Amino acid sequence: MLPFAFVLGIIWIKQRNRLESRKMDSASQAAAEKAALYANQSAELEARVRVLERIVTDRGYNVATQIEALRDQQRIENDRGNARLRD
Repeated sequence: MLPFAFVLGIIWIKQRNRLESRKMDSASQAAAEKAALYANQSAELEARVRVLERIVTDRGYNVATQIEALRDQQRIENDRGNARLRD
C-alpha cells in the first residue's frame, strides 16, 4: 500500500507543478502585454510632446494650420501602422 501512495503523491506533485507553471506563464504573458501597451502609449505621448514643442518653438506660422497639418500627418502614420497590423 505504501508504494501505491508514494506513486500517487508523486503524480499529485507533478500535476500541481504543471498547474503552477501554467499560472506563471499566464501571469508573465499578461505582464508582457501590459508592458507593450504602456510602451505604445508612451511612444504616442512622446510624439504628441514633440508636436507641441515644434508648435511652441516655430515662430511666424499660423498655429491652427500647423496643428491641422500635424494631425493629418499623424492620421496618415496611424493608418499605415494599422494597415501593417492587419496584414
